[in-house]
Amino acid sequence: MSERRPGAKRLSHVDADGAARMVDVSGKQETARMARATGTIRMERATLDAIRANTVAKGDVIAVARVAGVMAAKKTAELIPLCHPLPLTDVQIDLEADDSLPGLRATATTRTFGRTGVEIEAISAVCVTLVTVYDMAKAIDKSMLISDVCLLEKTGGRSGDWRRG
Repeated sequence: MSERRPGAKRLSHVDADGAARMVDVSGKQETARMARATGTIRMERATLDAIRANTVAKGDVIAVARVAGVMAAKKTAELIPLCHPLPLTDVQIDLEADDSLPGLRATATTRTFGRTGVEIEAISAVCVTLVTVYDMAKAIDKSMLISDVCLLEKTGGRSGDWRRG
């Protein structure tokens, strides 16, 4: 049995014996929830040019990566052990070229009406979107770098709204 330090905050995904557990959200109120996450993939300028011109041998990198991101959001509970399966009401993937990187910036927005948030779904969507870009373009640029994945904002729920400063 684990001992709690005085004043230590109880971890929501750990039971009294220290075992991992899924949080019981049945007593929480259903609310509209939204989360937005972002991340980048840096690449050689020639790689970005090929993606823009849609000349990458595997096909339309942007279109395939967007679909992969939506699929990832929908399958998050299958990938992250303690996540609740959620009925997502919306998943939007925005993938834009950023010449200052050079590379692409992915933003995922997820929504549901439920008892738990959709932050992990948004982050998972961003990660898989960017990994898909890498997979599609790795034949021409193995040096691509995925970075800066983070939550930008979330709304709804007991803890209220949060926005990265």
